This record gives sequence, structure tokens and C-alpha cells, in this order.
Amino acid sequence: MTYEAYPQNVGILAMEMYFPSRYVEQTEMETFDGVSAGKYTIGLGQDRMAFIDDREDIQSVCLTAVHNLMEKYNIDYNNIGRLEVGTETIIDKSKAVKTTLMTLFAEHGNYEIEGIDTTNACYGGFSAFSNAVNWIESSAWDGRYAIVIAGDLALYATGAARPTSGAGVVAMLLGKDAPIVVERGLRSTHMEHAYDFYKPDMHSEYPIVDGKFSNLCYLRAFDACYSRYMKRLSKSLNKEIASMEDVDYVVCHSPYAKLVTKSFARASYNDFLADSSNERYASLASFASLSYEDSLQDRDLEKACTTLTKAGYGQKVGPAAYVPKQIGNMYTAAVWAGLVSLVSQVDSETLQDKRVLLYSYGSGLAASMISFRIRGSTADIQSKLNLRARLDARTCSKPEAFAEAMALRESTHNACNYSPSGSLDHVASGVYYVDKIDDKWRRFYKRKD
Repeated sequence: MTYEAYPQNVGILAMEMYFPSRYVEQTEMETFDGVSAGKYTIGLGQDRMAFIDDREDIQSVCLTAVHNLMEKYNIDYNNIGRLEVGTETIIDKSKAVKTTLMTLFAEHGNYEIEGIDTTNACYGGFSAFSNAVNWIESSAWDGRYAIVIAGDLALYATGAARPTSGAGVVAMLLGKDAPIVVERGLRSTHMEHAYDFYKPDMHSEYPIVDGKFSNLCYLRAFDACYSRYMKRLSKSLNKEIASMEDVDYVVCHSPYAKLVTKSFARASYNDFLADSSNERYASLASFASLSYEDSLQDRDLEKACTTLTKAGYGQKVGPAAYVPKQIGNMYTAAVWAGLVSLVSQVDSETLQDKRVLLYSYGSGLAASMISFRIRGSTADIQSKLNLRARLDARTCSKPEAFAEAMALRESTHNACNYSPSGSLDHVASGVYYVDKIDDKWRRFYKRKD
């Protein structure tokens, strides 16, 4: 298939990320929770966990991300024709987060912006991204830019899942002639019905999670997307069998880092099944007779694949894993935070013409895999993100402060006629915060000077 009639080099022109100003060390959380040393840092692979109190909500963090994107890149508000939000953090069952973001554009007289919120667990950000790309490549495109927002507050009740909390938002500007280009024709998707993670209780921010089952769903969906993607990549490259050798960097949805390690290792097993006679996979030969279901839980296979891919992980996955390990889970933003991390960790010259494979997963379940090629300089994006300096500038808080913030959010969830009590000292300059919620549940925001 040819694409001459489409706008060329459609992809990401600019990126911005917002994360809270406070974090807790996972080593201290291990002590606080009374678990063995290394349970969170080695078992989950996480270093730090960001958190917020009642002063911020999904709309305030998205307002901050969009405002900063527009300000840092000096973008004309009237040049935005589509705004898509992917989130599973629901504070209203009818009114979209996107409509609140329109207050930023109304100040500049722009009321004609397509797009709305998309929700399905952690997959909403990818769906929002796909919608924006599809719009730019359609007859409906009016030549203006699209903005995609992927963001969530990842919150869990006290228990085994709480150490995988976090919060963050990624905002992206999409258009033609981009440096980070979507590879056309290289997209795969897998969807099915599963109760691995869901939020049926409208009176709580917390999900119901079947952790072990959710991990299996994640890996099974990864296998399906990966095998379909590689078949399409083989055709695109005119080669018999494509594999991870044809990919330079990998970005996976990261609820916690250890699951990303497992999924990258799992790719080698898929490559082995597709090319079992290749000497590269000789260490996996003894697993050839495993049934598929057994392969998903076989510890020996997992260990063999992890050993085989250890060096490759450091090169292909490591740069994308840095930011998620510093912040924690971000639901829809998690995979895009990985892409932000990659652009921040690897210099533009090294990235040129490299293929970046991206895997998005959302429980319930929905998953997709696409790839990007770096066709232009990412130096400006890296500079404006300034991620390492911003991450280092955060405030390290004690686990007790984290527990207090979670308790405060629990006690005020769905409250009306309410003024938040969280200290504004924890809100950085230039950040939007919740000023009050009136007796009709209408929310009002201010930006800290």
C-alpha cells in the first residue's frame, strides 16, 4: 500500500510531562509497610513513587500539562484543531476533562476543537493518540495541530497494590513533518473481555485488582500484538522473519518496571517460536514442547528468556524505563512517560533513523503495538523536558506523609461544598490546583504564581 496522498511524517512534534512535586522512596515504603527489603525495589523494580493530596485532581494536572506545553513551545492556541484526552481517572460521569481544558483555549477565542475523552483503563491514552493521528490523515483534517493528553492518578487501597501507585500526565503535539514519526502500516491490536482490573465502585477511587491474572493478561496480549506486528514488519522489510533484532528501542506500558522486563524477555520466546532453528535462541530449545498456557507461567522459561535478553534490555529498554521507575504507575500516561524518558535519556544524534517499538496495554482488556522512526532532531524536546533536573528538584517525603495524603483523598472523595485542606507549599509555581468545589460539585481552579 502506498501513502503518497497522506500528509507526510505524521507524528509527535513536541512533548511535555507533569508530575507531582512530592515523592516517597520505595526503600522507605518497604520499611514502613513491614515487608522484606527489596520487595518493592527489586520485586517491582521501582525506585520512587510520586503522590498528591486533595489539592490536585485529574483536571488540574491536565491543565498544567497543556498550559506548559503551549507556553514552552510558544504554540498559538488558535492553531489547535483537535484535543484528545485519555484517562481513567473519572471525577464526573458525564462531563469530560477535555471540556475543562477548553477554558485555556476560550481565553484566545478558539472554540472549534474536535476530540473528547477516551476511557478504558490504561489504554485510553493510546486510543486518544490513534484518534488524533487518524484525524490528521483524514479528509476532516483542517491543517491544524492536534494535542493528545494521557494522564491519571494511580491510586490503590492499603495493601499489596499500593506500592504501585503514582501520578503523571504526558501532553503531546501532533502534526505533519514531525521528528518522531508514526510508521504507517505497522500497528497491531488485541482486545478481549477480562476482569483483571476494574473500577465498579463509584464511591471510591480505588480499583479491584487481580494482580496475577492481570499480569497474565498483559503478557498474553503482548504475545498477540507482537506476533501480528512482526508479520507486518516482515512484509514491510521484505524479509522472511522479522524479530527484535529489527527494533532499536522498546517502550512498554509500565505499571511497574519488573513487568516490562518480563515482556521484553517474552519477545525472545516469540522470536524463538517464529525461528526455532536460529542459533541465537539455542538456550530456549528445551522449551519448544511447552503448551502456550504453560509458557505464560513457567519460571524456568522466564529465567532463560531474561538471561538471554539481559544485554538487550539495557540497550533497548533501559532508557525508556528510567522515568516510570522514578514516578510510579501513571495508568494512561505510563507508556508515554516511557517515550518521554527515551527522548530525554538518549541524545538526538543517536536516535536518528532508529525504530522505536511501543506497546500499550489497558486492563479489561485492550492492547496495541505501533512503532515510530526518528526522522528529525529531538534535541529541542529533550531540552524543554529537562526531566532529570526536574525529577531531582522534587521533595522527598516520608511514607507517613504519603499515607496521610491518601487518607485525606479517601475522606474527601466526591465531596461538595468543600475547600481542599492540602498545603499549597506542595504545589509548585506554575501548577494548577483545586481552589474549591461548590455545593453543585462544580470545580474551580487557580494557577500558582
